[in-house]
Formats: sequence, C-alpha cells, structure tokens
Amino acid sequence: MFDLDGEARERLIVWIRHRMDEYGITLEELETALAESARQPKYCDAYGNTWNGQGEMPAWLLRAIHAGQNIEHFRC
Repeated sequence: MFDLDGEARERLIVWIRHRMDEYGITLEELETALAESARQPKYCDAYGNTWNGQGEMPAWLLRAIHAGQNIEHFRC
C-alpha cells in the first residue's frame, strides 16, 4: 500500500469524492461493494480450494508455495 499523508492524502480524497459524484456512487454503495469484495476468494486452485487472503494461509497453498509455485499463479 501507499503511505500518503498531509496534502497528498487530502488531494486523493477530493479526487475520489469527485469521481463518486461523477459516476453517481454513494458511500453506502461503495461500502457494500468493498464488503462483497472482501468475501470473494483471492486465491483458488483447480481442486476448488479457495482463500480470501485473510487469516492464516491454508495448507494447500502453503504446500504449493513450498514446492516452488508463485502465489500469483493461484490468484482468481
């Protein structure tokens, strides 16, 4: 993530608010979309195993990474 502070952060907030107004996006819609996105799996394999990227990494993914696979290979 980026580490913004001060004026740069404020400019970003203003830009986001303008884009939300431009596209008619409400704060409630944004909150709902973010909550739904957090529940979606970020990693999956051909066997139907999934992981949303939060909490402890599951054994199936750890095994694959220790075997030399790049985690990005499993990004959904």
